[in-house]
Formats: sequence, C-alpha cells, structure tokens
Amino acid sequence: MSVSSKFPGKLRFLIDDSKYSLFTTKDILRLVIPLFFEQLLFRLVGSADTLMVASLGEASISAVSLVDMFNNCVSGVIIALATGGAVVAAQYIGAGSLHRARESAKQLLMILLAAGAGVLLIGELFPAEILRLLYGELPEDVHTDAMSYFKITLVTLPVITVYGGCTALFRVMNRTKVTMYVALISNIINIAGNALLIYLFKMGVAGAAYATLFARLVSTAIILYMIADRSKLIYIDFRSGFRVSWQFIRKILFIGVPGGIENGVFQFGRILVLGLIATYGTREIAANAVANTVDIFGSACGGVFSLAVVTVIGRAVGAGDESQIRYYVRKMMTWAYTSHILWNILVLAFTPLILLCFNKLDVETRQLAFYLILIHNVLGMFMWPGSFVFPNILRSMNDVRVTMLISVGSMLIVRVGCSYLIAGWIDSGVLAVWIAMILDWLVRIAGFCWRYHSNAWTKLVHLKS
Repeated sequence: MSVSSKFPGKLRFLIDDSKYSLFTTKDILRLVIPLFFEQLLFRLVGSADTLMVASLGEASISAVSLVDMFNNCVSGVIIALATGGAVVAAQYIGAGSLHRARESAKQLLMILLAAGAGVLLIGELFPAEILRLLYGELPEDVHTDAMSYFKITLVTLPVITVYGGCTALFRVMNRTKVTMYVALISNIINIAGNALLIYLFKMGVAGAAYATLFARLVSTAIILYMIADRSKLIYIDFRSGFRVSWQFIRKILFIGVPGGIENGVFQFGRILVLGLIATYGTREIAANAVANTVDIFGSACGGVFSLAVVTVIGRAVGAGDESQIRYYVRKMMTWAYTSHILWNILVLAFTPLILLCFNKLDVETRQLAFYLILIHNVLGMFMWPGSFVFPNILRSMNDVRVTMLISVGSMLIVRVGCSYLIAGWIDSGVLAVWIAMILDWLVRIAGFCWRYHSNAWTKLVHLKS
C-alpha cells in the first residue's frame, strides 16, 4: 500500500505528487523547514533588542518600538522590490532561462542598494523632523532614546535591503539552508553584542542599535560572498561590473513597485495608528511593543509560506501550466494554514513564560499586553495566512495592481479609519487598533479570494495551450 493511499481523497494531494514535476513534497519540505528556522532566528534578532532593552524601563522600550516601526516601514517597501525580483527570477528558472535569471538578480541588487542609500541620506539629514512628523511631541525621555536609536539603525537600511535581496534569490534556488545558517550567525552576534553593550558598557538603547548594525554588516558580507559562487543556479558576477538594463528593471519594478506601495501604505498605516496609541501614554505604547514582540513569533509559520509561495508559484507560472499553478496554490495554502494553527497553539502555551521576561514593566502593562496577544494569535490562526500568504500567490502570478488596491484600501479605510472610530467608543487606543486590525484581515481575505476565483490572473500569465 502506498503512503498516499492511507489518506482520504481530499487530503491525498498534500503528499501525492505523481502528476506534478516542479516540486515534490520533499522539495517543499527542503524549502520550508530551513526557511522556518531562518525566519525564527530573524525574528529573534529584532526581539532580542526589545527583550534586553526592556530592562532599561518603559521609556526605552517605547523608544525602540517607535523607531522599529518606522524602520520596518521603510525596509518593508524596499524589500517588496526584492520580492519582485525574486518573482522574476523564479519565472525565468521555471521557463528554463538561467542567463536571464542571473541578469535579473544583478539588476535587483542595484535597485535595492540605490533605494536603501537614498532613504539613509534623507533620514540622516532630517531625523528629528521625521520622528516629530510621525509621532508628534513625545515625552522627553522617550524622544531622547528614540533619537539615539534612530540615527544608528538608519545605517542598517542599505545593508539589510541588499541582504534581503540575496536571501530572496537563495530561496528561489531552494537553498534555504544557506540563509538559515547566516541568520543563526547574525542572531548570535546580535544577542552577544546586546549583552556586552547594554549590560557591561551601559550604553543603553545605543548599545542595542550598534549590536544590530554589526550583526547585519557581518551577515550581509557573508551572503554577498556566497551569492558570488558560480556553481550556484543563480550567481552574481561582480567582476564583470554593473550595467543598467532597463528591460530587466522594468520587469522587476512592474511587480515590485505595486508591492512596495502596498507595503509602504501598510506600514505607514501602522505608524499612523501607533501615533494614536502614543496619545494614550507610555503604558499603552509599552504594552503594544511587548505584544508585537510575541506576535512576530506567532506569524513565523505563516511568514515562511508567504516567502515560499514566491518560489513555488513563481516557477509554476514560468512553466506556463495552469493545472500545476492551481495544484500548488491549493497545496501551499493548506500547508500554510495547518502549520500556522499548530505553531500558534505552541506560542500561546509559552506566552505566560515569555511575559516573565518583561518583569521590569508594571503588572497592568503586562496584563494589557497579554490581552493583545490573545486577540492577535487566536484570531490570527484562522485569518493570517489568508491575509498575507494569499496576496503573495497573486503577485507571483503577475496580478499585482488589484492586489495592491485591495491591500491599500483595506488598510486606510478599515484599519486606520476604524482605529480612530473605535478608540472614541472604548477610550483605549491600543485595543481599538487591534480590533480594527481584525476587521482589516476579514476584508483582505474576502478581496483576495474574490480576485483569485475571478480567474483574472489567467490573462496575466503565459499559459501553454
């Protein structure tokens, strides 16, 4: 009896790959398992700052939270370009055109470096103005720590965008073990640096920022060295120099720019609602920061599949086989939901222990953070993959514009608009924001499901007759 025959007919497709040749179940496992540990380690890098800065008090953790929100906004926009480049490279590999895949990879790194450097220049020229524009007048102790952390972490933006581009290319090659090991090295350096600079040298939030900067510099240097290896499916030939090729840049930007706009509006919307939270005081800012620290782990499995679908669906689109595209959409979404639910049950079980790490915060702050975590992780079990994995499937099919409009419209109208509306009813900025977040997820899921089942994407990909 075969393994697949032991499963009910509706579930057999999860392991039975006899009709499809692009990715076997083993291929997908080789992609997602190292990617899971990489994403877990990447989240630890950001969370280590928050956990270790928490020992400095509510003002410091609030400052780091506010600045990280801005940095995530900017890097999210630029990394969306990396996703665009990854989709292009995956489609070229699926079509059997390795030369074009390699050239698109080189053009991608050029775009990312230029974008990151531009943001760095603006940020270094107007740091105080940017913080004031986003968050208004902050308490003096929060503002002082925020400025210190902001100026240092800005330097990491060009570095992390290039790193993000390289990791996207390794994922396209199904070489996620490479990015997992690099993430492990980065995580070790960051935590050791935090311990040394925060606790031994008493550098406060600046110590956390310098530790993050050094960790990202080292990890980017390693991955640039490895992407130059000519034995790989996709490699960057740095010795041949860099020349602008608008043919490839236009293709990357066609997918990357709508994704960048979508990511930018999404992250900017989060900044706007964080500004609402800030008006309710340091306790709500700190509770929001603690909840976000736990919630980024809750989205780890879903985040893995939001990246993995770019490789799997992108190659299926490149092969031009509609039956394989539909098959892998169904399979990847089923795997995404299953793993996401199981993982969040585990995260919820450990949440009380995680909150003990924030013992410097008062009891009411930690209790509020616990309620926020329950809202995000319990309801997110059933909504997060549909909200954030499915749109990457549509982008991999070149369906970028309508996907962008759904995301942007839902963020601005539902999440931002309802946050301010609900806050007036319940007199809590942070609870209002998180309730509006759930409503936003519902609208996103409805929009993306409608778009996929409309079959409009079939006109945007080159299907073989």
